[in-house]
Amino acid sequence: MSYGSNIVDTFRQAGVYAGRILKGAKPADLPVVQSTKFELVINAWTARMLGLAVPPTLLSTADKVIK
Repeated sequence: MSYGSNIVDTFRQAGVYAGRILKGAKPADLPVVQSTKFELVINAWTARMLGLAVPPTLLSTADKVIK
């Protein structure tokens, strides 16, 4: 099970920062931006191999389930 920031959104934010720097902004003046999109990924196959039961409600709310 993993809960973290969306990697595509993180790279998009990095691109925006790079664009601002290339347009002349000083990196020290740029604000720190935190991720706004998070995703929950559950590896059901590994959970079964470990003998863990993942509740159906958690499976239904996950963004991605690896079977």
